[in-house]
Amino acid sequence: MPDTASAASAATSGELAVPAQSPGADSGADPEYTRVAPLPLQRTAFDHVDMYKADAARHIMRHNMAHTFSGALPPILPAVVVLRITVDYTGKLTKVIVQRSRNDTASAVAVASMQRTAYLPMPYNLAREPGRSLTFMETFLFDRDYRFQLRTLAPVQ
Repeated sequence: MPDTASAASAATSGELAVPAQSPGADSGADPEYTRVAPLPLQRTAFDHVDMYKADAARHIMRHNMAHTFSGALPPILPAVVVLRITVDYTGKLTKVIVQRSRNDTASAVAVASMQRTAYLPMPYNLAREPGRSLTFMETFLFDRDYRFQLRTLAPVQ
């Protein structure tokens, strides 16, 4: 797992670029922190960004099962982190920026979850050509154990 202290200090700087590394390459760290290849080609047109965000959120949750929780959200959330996520036309993460956070540890967990994911579903009609990208926001809702749910998929309170 990446060094939490350095990830936390980097998270407070506001911008974290996803390390350039080929899919499947060894990160030199814990086996839990490995890159995954893009999803197989299955043509899915997204009518709008919200549809894509829901698909991407499910993908993030699948790749971070040990770091998530399900069910009702706590009455008071100990931490909320908003990430600005940019993917290229293939779904590869090109930039992850901590847009808003008051908790360095939660920021580090959110960014690390994106690094574990590495690729999101291809955004077909939202960014379909080389050189095109899609940027969207996702909100990570944390419990007291620094496990998260994504706002896009969180149950209505």
